[in-house]
Amino acid sequence: MIIVEESIVIPRQDQEKLKEEIDRLYSKLSKLGWTKEACESIAPYTLRINSIKKEKDMKIFAHSYQTADIIFGIADIVGDSLALAKRATEVDEETILLCGVDFMAETMKILNPEKTVLVPQRGRDCTLADSITGEDVRKLKEEHPGAPVICYINTNADVKAESDICCTSANAKKIVEQLEEETIIFVPDENMGNNLAKLTGKNIITYHGYCRTHHALTEKRLEKLLDDTPMKTFAHLECKPEIIQNVDYAGGTGDMHRYAKIAKSGEKVLFLTEQGFIDRMKIEFPDIEFQDSNMICVSMKRNDLPTILDSLENPKPENTIQLDEETRKRAFKAVNNMLKY
Repeated sequence: MIIVEESIVIPRQDQEKLKEEIDRLYSKLSKLGWTKEACESIAPYTLRINSIKKEKDMKIFAHSYQTADIIFGIADIVGDSLALAKRATEVDEETILLCGVDFMAETMKILNPEKTVLVPQRGRDCTLADSITGEDVRKLKEEHPGAPVICYINTNADVKAESDICCTSANAKKIVEQLEEETIIFVPDENMGNNLAKLTGKNIITYHGYCRTHHALTEKRLEKLLDDTPMKTFAHLECKPEIIQNVDYAGGTGDMHRYAKIAKSGEKVLFLTEQGFIDRMKIEFPDIEFQDSNMICVSMKRNDLPTILDSLENPKPENTIQLDEETRKRAFKAVNNMLKY
């Protein structure tokens, strides 16, 4: 639950709209324990942001790891990296605001060079994207000539430009299996690369990157998340191999979302991924009992409603994603190849 201390003024003629907005937010967020007071504190922001996006003919995209006030308060399109990348090519609006981390906004710009892609503020880092550069990929290709390079979507544009194909956790296994080569370079997530090697039987050359949120999950922490009641366990492929070996299913958040759709009413489910996704599932599927993971991505949580509103009302040059065109074109090939799967 979030309470915004500093409020903004809503014109008198919009007070009825404000009441409706509070009720709308409360109908969703109360399922997570939000109070009416908390919804009242954020409603002026969501009302204003939703008004601005209509005025400016824009869409707001949000990754599933964002907080619930962003996902259910202002987002038009919510999903994992693959879903967001695909939808970015389908919207008619000329401006996209991405609530996530910087590499995601870069991916949207790679696919939509003619659109304006905005972020609330630069510096939404990712330990995976920050762990590797295009130069690192070139060195790997020199060391392993002929091996195709798959880069995880959690990479910056210069890494995508050096890769043959991009992937997300939702389609990584399928891509690895369908490549003819038996030896593949996979960057930068070492855990995911090792997990894919076990799942596919292929020789995966990995890099020493990791997601700090999923990598931090240990078997000891997993034991504490489990209780004596029966539950289905589903781990993200960014988790360590020893975690994957101790769960029922493994995949990405898109796979988890699909499982939630078919889960039986009253079923207990533990998704081992970022808590924001689990909060989203609790609202979308109230008949399923979702166990909290308590796994938090601090980078994702740096976006908030006041920052988003400020970026719309007082835009700065750093809010707009700009890419070198030659790098963008080369990266486009890898990202476009990903969208075929």
